[in-house]
Amino acid sequence: GHHHYTTYTMFRNQYDSDITTYSPLGRIHQVEYAMEAVKQGSAAIGVKSKTHVVLATLMKTTEELGSFQKKLFRIDEHMGIAMSGITSDARVLCKYMRNECLNHKFVYESPMQLERLVLQVSDKSQLHTQRYGRRPYGVGLLVAGYDQTGPHLYETCPSGNYYDYKANAIGARSQAAKTYLERHFTEFEDLSLTELIRHSLLALRETAQSGSSSSSNDEKDQGMHSRNVSIAICGKGQRFELIEGARVQPYLDMLDSETLAEAPEAPTDTPSTSGAPVPEKMEVS
Repeated sequence: GHHHYTTYTMFRNQYDSDITTYSPLGRIHQVEYAMEAVKQGSAAIGVKSKTHVVLATLMKTTEELGSFQKKLFRIDEHMGIAMSGITSDARVLCKYMRNECLNHKFVYESPMQLERLVLQVSDKSQLHTQRYGRRPYGVGLLVAGYDQTGPHLYETCPSGNYYDYKANAIGARSQAAKTYLERHFTEFEDLSLTELIRHSLLALRETAQSGSSSSSNDEKDQGMHSRNVSIAICGKGQRFELIEGARVQPYLDMLDSETLAEAPEAPTDTPSTSGAPVPEKMEVS
């Protein structure tokens, strides 16, 4: 009889077993579940000013012996992505984005505008919400970069939607980071790159094992250290650049010393060469 469905505890309801079925309320549950997958990944933060955009990520490790899973990828000289969710899906999208950028550069001899690429990725994601036998991508991307229309920060979603942000956070406990960003984003517009990086890390810290445990210097997953934090910067006269490993440490040191004391921005002789600003503390690396 009617109690047939109660035996299947693995189905939350009878309308969520494939992508082509609407629920009576007009929802497509498989897409919503894919959006849940994004929340399972560790946090990624994006912030932007008038001139620059910064990504910061907290990497997870599956076990003591393993390495940390990379979450930041360069797409082109002027853009890159931070991912949260199913890494293999992100890799496929990353490869697609890199190819699109190369094709665009080859055909038009100019860098691809960010929104155009984000739109293409969203259209690609949309296919997987409509055709039978496909699974939506279980990954959210923060796409950051700088083009002729300025610095940009977009989020893509498994549903095929995309959004333009001043600052955003995705992944596990991202709500805590969003709260931080909502309190501070009005100041971001005019900040220096170093200050922007500092804010992105402070927002990231909100997601790192929320509560008092952030004070404990446990080398486990909680807390932030140079092995599990990576940063990316891009902006006016600054090509997309990853800051990883030992180079992250001076920025982490900056978080505790409240005095920011205008950290010197590394002089960039040629606008295109990468020149990540280095906080004052560390002259030699």
